[in-house]
Amino acid sequence: MNPINTLKTTFKNTDLFEQALTHRSWVNENPNVRGTNERLEFLGDAILEYVVSSFIYLKFPDQEEGFLTALRANIVNTKSLAHLAEKLELGSFLFLSKGEEQGGGRTNQSLLADTVEAIIGALYLDQGLDAAKTFISDHLLNDMSEVLDKPLKDPKSRLQELVQSKGMPAPRYKIVKEEGPDHSKEFIIEVIVGEKSAGTGSGRSKSSAEQDAAEHALESLTDLG
Repeated sequence: MNPINTLKTTFKNTDLFEQALTHRSWVNENPNVRGTNERLEFLGDAILEYVVSSFIYLKFPDQEEGFLTALRANIVNTKSLAHLAEKLELGSFLFLSKGEEQGGGRTNQSLLADTVEAIIGALYLDQGLDAAKTFISDHLLNDMSEVLDKPLKDPKSRLQELVQSKGMPAPRYKIVKEEGPDHSKEFIIEVIVGEKSAGTGSGRSKSSAEQDAAEHALESLTDLG
C-alpha cells in the first residue's frame, strides 16, 4: 500500500486528512465542499518547529543557539520537506485545480512542503501531539548523521562567501513573480551573480525563496572562474 494510503488508515476523521491534501486552487474550482489546507499548514508549521527544536535541544546539550538554529533550518526547510513528500509519493494524492496541475503543482517543492506541514497539523488535531511527534521522528529525525553531513550555514551565506572568494560582488536577488492571496503568497526569486542569472527559487516568503534560489545557484556554479 502507498505510504499516504497507509497514513490515511490511521485517521479517525478522514475528512481532516483529505483537507490536508487540498490546495486552495481546488477549492476555487469546487466551492462549498471543504476548506483549503492553509490553516492546517499554519498549525503544522508551529508543531514541526516545536518538535524539532525540542529534539535537537536535548540531543545536543553542549551546542550553542547558532548551531541549533542552523541545524533546525536544515531539517525543516522547503527542500527537506519536499524530499519527504516525494518519498511518500504525496504529489499523486493532492487535490489541485486543472490549471495548478498543468503548471506542475504535483512536483512544486513549495507546495509539497506546505502539504507535509498540513498533514502534521491534521495528525495533531486527529490524534494528538504524540502522533505528530511520531510522524516527524520517523520521517525527519530518524537519520541525524545525514543531516549533520550537510553544511550548517544557510545557502545565502554560502553563496555569498563563494562569490566573494572569487573577488565578485555580492549576489543580487530579484523578485520574478508573486502568486496567491496576501495571506498565502508564493514568491519566485532569481539570484544574479555578476551579470548573469545563477538560479531561481520559490517560497512562501521572500526570505525562503531567496534561500531556495541560492541553493540552486550553489548547485549550478561549479566554477566561477
